Amino acid sequence: MHRYLFLAFAFVFLSDTTSKAQQPYAGLQARPIKALSEQQIADLKQGRGMGLALAAELNGYPGPVHLLELSDQIGVSDQQRAEIAGLFESMKGETIPLGEKLLSLEADLDTQFKNHTITTDSLKAATATIGETQAALRNTHLKYHLSTVALLTPSQIKRYEELRGYSTGGREDHQEMHH
Repeated sequence: MHRYLFLAFAFVFLSDTTSKAQQPYAGLQARPIKALSEQQIADLKQGRGMGLALAAELNGYPGPVHLLELSDQIGVSDQQRAEIAGLFESMKGETIPLGEKLLSLEADLDTQFKNHTITTDSLKAATATIGETQAALRNTHLKYHLSTVALLTPSQIKRYEELRGYSTGGREDHQEMHH
């Protein structure tokens, strides 16, 4: 008898667990903008990179935010620090409005679906504009990585990569090609 109760309990438990595991979007319907997490919304509002510049970051092109955070350990001069800080402020000046635009576009798309007013044409227009805005945002973040690397020496870039955990140890010093 106990064996049957155990098996019944195990079956119910596993069924419930399997059911939840197969519903990856459960709970997301409460989001204000369904396609974006709270963290993504906050990042867009604050001009954070959200991994948009990984192609640069992981290939020897540091970004201004992390350079400012690590500037003392990298040996950044006062002049370099001032120039990097200027780039950071310029980047925020461009990325925050783009992030706000993207949030507005995503909210509009979400509303069209919520209100069942979406059409093939409005869907096409909305996703095209969202894609253009995402591309502009990514371009902006990458542009500032490109601008920032020009301010650094190869040894500063190497130290940055070590501190960020990117250095593989046996890799050739590819930073020479940046200058």
